Amino acid sequence: MANNSTSEANRGHSLPKTSSRCITESFIARHDFEVTNYLQLDGMGVNKFVSSSTFSVAGYDWSIRFYPDGDGVGGSNGNSSAFLYCVSQVKDVRTKFTLNMLEKEGKVKVTDRGAIECIISSPTYDWGYSNFIEKSKLKSLSHAKGGNFVIRCVLTVTKEHRTDAVTQPNLVDHLLQMLKDTEGADVTFSVCGQVFRAHRCLLAARSPVFKAELFGPMKEKATHCIKIDDIEPQIFEALLHFIYTDSMLDDERFKEGKSASLQHLLVAADRYGVEKLRVICEGKLCESIDVETVATTLVLAEQHHCKDVKEACLEFMASRKVLRAVMETDGFKHLVTSCPLLMKEILEKVSRSD
Repeated sequence: MANNSTSEANRGHSLPKTSSRCITESFIARHDFEVTNYLQLDGMGVNKFVSSSTFSVAGYDWSIRFYPDGDGVGGSNGNSSAFLYCVSQVKDVRTKFTLNMLEKEGKVKVTDRGAIECIISSPTYDWGYSNFIEKSKLKSLSHAKGGNFVIRCVLTVTKEHRTDAVTQPNLVDHLLQMLKDTEGADVTFSVCGQVFRAHRCLLAARSPVFKAELFGPMKEKATHCIKIDDIEPQIFEALLHFIYTDSMLDDERFKEGKSASLQHLLVAADRYGVEKLRVICEGKLCESIDVETVATTLVLAEQHHCKDVKEACLEFMASRKVLRAVMETDGFKHLVTSCPLLMKEILEKVSRSD
């Protein structure tokens, strides 16, 4: 029984882990609406209002409406009213707000209203206080203070809950971060003057050549800094990226149609025995053959024993018309001088296709 329980526990530990998170966002803001010369507004009529400018909170637009003679609802006779108005088209937006009157410059609070919580479903309805302040009190304050006061709105808007999946970092993410941070790196490469730091155990596990250089009989005397002068820094960066992540560097230089960079990367992969990267480069080169690059790609395939790439290049030049165009390129001149025996294979391919 104990063994079975242990087995169950071990299976549980091996299960993939997933998680999600409920996120609720709240936004809070304050807007001061100054009303000047109240005595000129007194008597403008029930359900008549003056409005603040529009202000934005949580991506929605709002304004404050002040009714000097009341809104005519809820027994507001003898009282002024104040409301919060949603200008935007909304649906089920949760809010919490207060509207209070202050003397000018906001130094003394004249009203002390409790907060209102509501769900606003449309912009056609005001929320606030019909009995905001007695008109008689407002008049006496206006005589003393010149009729100026401030209505302060403190508004909190809570957006809809949303549930997001929480992405768990995987091994590749951790290894890529380790390469970027260089934490624990114990070998340095100087590639045409550009410095790269890496982890020798990982390099050795992924490349037999690095394993021999860093741990075997070929181990360099000063492995703390290995100089490489025959690989471009961006190519070496792409090589390291593949070694750590088992994927191509997401870079325009290594997309289909970028033959020159792919050729250099294939050479680096071949040099360090990173076979999977070599195969990927071969495939991309086969898909990107054109008149300008076919000759240099064929030379590369011959020198590095890339059978499929070589066959693709020969097939591409099997047409006499295409071959004539290729012969005008600098790459073909390079082919003739570096691999003259290839001419025989090219001509045989053309004759068989006629």
